Formats: sequence, structure tokens, C-alpha cells
Amino acid sequence: MSRFDYTASAELFAAEGRSGLRYRRFARAAEAIGYAIEKLSDKVLAGLSLHVNDEHYNAMQIRALYESERYPLSRKRT
Repeated sequence: MSRFDYTASAELFAAEGRSGLRYRRFARAAEAIGYAIEKLSDKVLAGLSLHVNDEHYNAMQIRALYESERYPLSRKRT
């Protein structure tokens, strides 16, 4: 994930019945990652899939992208 593009557009998909979120599109992957970690519960996060540039990332990978020193936005919680 060292070449992950935080500026690319991104989509979040949630498993059926997870907190009302099924799909959401973001202009930048960094915004999608921040939303997933900062706004959603751990239970919802566990069922998420992040899609960026034809690549798919699970909850553990989303958290790693958020915690990366390359993450370009301010963090609200770790």
C-alpha cells in the first residue's frame, strides 16, 4: 500500500443491514478513510470495503491507511 493514492476518488460499500450505510462515494480516498474510521462504529467498519482505482481494501487495510504517516488529513481518533 506504499503507493496508495489518497487523492483518487473512492467508494465505501457496507455489508447488508449495517447502520443504514450500503454505499457512499467520496471525491478523495482520504475522506472516505477518515469517514470510515472517525464516523462509523467498529461493527460497521468490520463489514466495509473501500474501492479505489480498481483495488479493494478491507477494514484492517482501511485502518492501516488511516494510521499511515502518509495519511494527508488531520486525525480525530486513532
